[in-house]
Amino acid sequence: RRRRRRRRREVILSCLVMVPTSCSMKVPGLGLPCYPLSPGAVGRPRRRSRRKPSNGALRVHLDSPGGVPTAGKAQRSRRRCECFDLHKELVPYKDAWLWQKSVVEKRRSLMDGGGDHCDTLIVLQHPPVYTLGTGSLEEYLKFDAKDAPYDVFRTDRGGEVTYHGPGQLVMYPILNLRYHQMDLHWYFRALEEVIIRVLQRTFSVKASRLDGLTGVWVGNQKIAAIGIRVSRWLTYHGLALNVTSDLTPFRYIIPCGIRDREVGSLCGLLEQADKEADGALLMDVTHESMLKEFAEVFQLSVETTSIPGSVFSREKPLGLLV
Repeated sequence: RRRRRRRRREVILSCLVMVPTSCSMKVPGLGLPCYPLSPGAVGRPRRRSRRKPSNGALRVHLDSPGGVPTAGKAQRSRRRCECFDLHKELVPYKDAWLWQKSVVEKRRSLMDGGGDHCDTLIVLQHPPVYTLGTGSLEEYLKFDAKDAPYDVFRTDRGGEVTYHGPGQLVMYPILNLRYHQMDLHWYFRALEEVIIRVLQRTFSVKASRLDGLTGVWVGNQKIAAIGIRVSRWLTYHGLALNVTSDLTPFRYIIPCGIRDREVGSLCGLLEQADKEADGALLMDVTHESMLKEFAEVFQLSVETTSIPGSVFSREKPLGLLV
């Protein structure tokens, strides 16, 4: 009888620890539920269940590119991600930078108040501009910064100098990594995985990573660059994929500080493979694929809002977009 009572007590304690409550929340990047413990719940059951995971449990496919976790088909509801879609618009770099920082600031305020929030994704193009990371060396500029062919910004992201311009799709994810994985190495690899999947699944272009170098490569050509900043596990800045980009402006810099490799574009790769590529259509197809693969890699429910680029010509546009 004592054994029965002890076992019954362990079962009750197990229920206190493992049963979901109305306050349960899910960590979408991992596909795992996280439940708060009641103040009186201490200890753990001595024996774990040996039952096989249900179809809704997280399954890590070891053969998936990059080892990025993917969820089972019957997955739980995903974390919401609001997407501001300006992929057809040329948004001035400074406006987009201030926009990101304003979103991050609002997220911090919510966190300080104990509130939850959704993630955010901004998709756009930029007019021609050069940007440098926090520690970028001006020796990677092949021109005098005071007499530059385009605007030059020293930003608060990591990485070296790069170029943004028309024909390049830029994604700025503002994610709370507490709800994904608090691991910057994982985050870099996940961003790369988005582009690798887009190229492989939509265009049958085999892309890869290179040891010691961040970004996505096709042969010797870098087709996507990544530079981020993380504050209190909130990410901003992001990635840029050359789709129909004019690559000439890259000649006036040493992109990402890498001297012995080239920069490429998706359009150029398709032309080399004798595949016709209409510029506007290619941008739309690539954009659609990027949103799909981003949602899959990060296990998010992406809700898209289209915004006219003219909003940035207003005196105070940012309040409308946060």
